[in-house]
Amino acid sequence: MTGALAAAAPLAAVLALMIARHWSAAAAGGAGLLLALALALGWFNLGGGAAGPGPALALTGAFLEALHSTATILWIVFPALALYELQVRTGAMDRIRQALLAVSDDRRILAILIAWFFGLFMEGAAGFGTPVALGAPLLVGIGYPPVRAVALALVGHAAGVSFGAVGTPVLVQVEMTGLPPVGLATATALLHGLAGWILLVALLRLAGGPRMGWRDGALALLAALCFLVPFLALAWLTGPELPTLGGAFLGTALFLAVLRRLRPQPASGMVGIAGDLAPYAIILGLVLASRLLPGAPELLRSASIGWSLQEAFQGSFQPLYHPDSMLLLGLLAGAVLTGRAGALPAAMRAAAIWLGPVVLALAAMLALSRVMVHAGMIRVLAEQAAATGAAWPLLAPAVGVLGTFVTGSATASNILFTEFQLGTAEALALPVLPMVAAQGFGAAVGNIVCPHNIIAGGATVGLRKQEGEVLASTAAACAAYALAGGLLTAILLRLAG
Repeated sequence: MTGALAAAAPLAAVLALMIARHWSAAAAGGAGLLLALALALGWFNLGGGAAGPGPALALTGAFLEALHSTATILWIVFPALALYELQVRTGAMDRIRQALLAVSDDRRILAILIAWFFGLFMEGAAGFGTPVALGAPLLVGIGYPPVRAVALALVGHAAGVSFGAVGTPVLVQVEMTGLPPVGLATATALLHGLAGWILLVALLRLAGGPRMGWRDGALALLAALCFLVPFLALAWLTGPELPTLGGAFLGTALFLAVLRRLRPQPASGMVGIAGDLAPYAIILGLVLASRLLPGAPELLRSASIGWSLQEAFQGSFQPLYHPDSMLLLGLLAGAVLTGRAGALPAAMRAAAIWLGPVVLALAAMLALSRVMVHAGMIRVLAEQAAATGAAWPLLAPAVGVLGTFVTGSATASNILFTEFQLGTAEALALPVLPMVAAQGFGAAVGNIVCPHNIIAGGATVGLRKQEGEVLASTAAACAAYALAGGLLTAILLRLAG
């Protein structure tokens, strides 16, 4: 028990510093890393033993792995942010929003279009809080009070957070565990696919009041199917990059097509934004081609860059198959084809500036994770968690929720706890992949109650000292969704066994 407390101390320090002291993820991660280093070299004898590589080499290997993972993650995030900056600077984002607002005068439908479809689209394309920051002001603009607008935006985008910023949270887990990307994406998407209707019911209750008629139920079912069916299909066919971005892109088109059949509307202006949507369509096409064309995956994977240190520490990178290649091509081709290339340099500079604190936070958290793994601290924690026995699958998503609640990021939550979930699954002799998927699911759920998101979204609509009201509005949806994820994980494990 004493060893478990020592192993948990760095993670507890990160959580305490972020919750009680309001430190940034980078600062708290750095403090946790220093504590982990002290414990790893002292208590846990990192690199020691007759067969060990020695403390110096063990630290070098752990930091090299962290540096490698940081670089590959940033290789995804940078073009995603640059694309977002390009769209904002050229007015494309404003035109996309206005086109959505022109679709209907029914406020419930507009709430679904903005909080669900637009929120999911922005999550898949950029992530990092943009769905709430962009969606909440639009919802206030159509008549929702600020508290409810922020709550709607938080609930609406959560089903897609696991694959936000073109799959970054799941790609982090793949990088850390070596699990197959398509398999992990499919398992994670299945949990969201089976439970996603809960969020739409919560969304409509927030949008129209607690009493729901059969029309509201039908509307929720339609919106859920329009997103979740392509979402699941893309996870199964292509892996982590496209489920949220492609699911929202295709789902919005399906939803609008069905609406026009059921209740004809005047032209909404969606056709007029084809050029604004072009970069996303190009990215969608490139990723599909790279994953589905015969021979393409093997050819693209053949170009690989790798390194190893005494076979205990290693990393590899496939530049042509990596999603960043498709993102970068989509960004460049979309800008050139639509005559917006002149705005690219400024967009890239803005993205690079925005990445500064992200680099520090990622590097600190990843270094903390790798030191704890190689020192055996994660193994000790996993053995302690295994004492919960058969109840652990029910609790696993709650760990992901906690990580995101504290760090403000599903990606950071996955960095902190994926190795822990993997080790616990191994200690309980459970299939590893569903348990890692449960972590990714829970990390997405945590965005609903994450204080960072609430504060950022509230700032865009002028909220002052009302963040607690937003949290009270979203807590039930978060709890219900997390519980559903735990129950589904337990059921799927039982069926698999």
